[in-house]
Amino acid sequence: MVTTHSTDGTEIAYERHGDGQPLVLLHGGMAPRQYWHPVVPHFEEYAAVIPQRPGFGTCLDDHDETSADEILTREAQYVRGLVEAVDGDPILFGHSYGALTAIQSATDSPVDAVLAYEPAVLPDEFRAEADLADRMAALIEDGERREAVKRYIEQVLHPDGIDDLDEWLADWPVWPDCVELAEEVVRMNRAVERYQLPETLDVTAPVLVMTGTDGPKFLRESARDVHEALPHSRLVEFDGVSHSGPGEAPKRIAAEVDSFLRG
Repeated sequence: MVTTHSTDGTEIAYERHGDGQPLVLLHGGMAPRQYWHPVVPHFEEYAAVIPQRPGFGTCLDDHDETSADEILTREAQYVRGLVEAVDGDPILFGHSYGALTAIQSATDSPVDAVLAYEPAVLPDEFRAEADLADRMAALIEDGERREAVKRYIEQVLHPDGIDDLDEWLADWPVWPDCVELAEEVVRMNRAVERYQLPETLDVTAPVLVMTGTDGPKFLRESARDVHEALPHSRLVEFDGVSHSGPGEAPKRIAAEVDSFLRG
């Protein structure tokens, strides 16, 4: 791990793989930075920079210190510090909540491009009825931490249902360690439920917005909404790919990214 400090004194730690233009990889809510390891070999011409998102393994601060209303701002500030720390203007590649963070960071950071796979944005109609954070919080209060995290996994990773979730979880690399982050996931979900997509996102860099046909319908809708709110973007939908897109189909996504970046 490389450790440095931003101009405001924040400590920033990240992995760096290879040489070339920095490609900053921002993982999603339930994934550790290791999520990107199978993806990195498909981007050999870049210097892959993989931080651990604050609040997910490195910055488990008290909720009174950073509320759900502040978490996106905090994470965007962290990414801006990372942009300052690397050489040259980087490319930001985010998945899920990491994609939302990448877009938010790019509003006032010198980045060359943004790659966003299914940003964690809720369409207005879905957001009006969203209650995942409350349902998870109630389960945690009742001592059912595992069940709380399962509700998140069901909604985001298995929106069409799954025959045996426990069997699937037995093969999921981050289970059951991710249960320790249950409160963090609740806070992240509250942030997502409260976030309102502006009519226009003030991002001057080109943005590739990606989605998959096998993920949650509401995230495909939000990908289109994000695309329409950006002044310079391309929207690509991958047939047969779920919300886990970058890790699930890295070769296909890398080919589309290469086409986009070469313009």
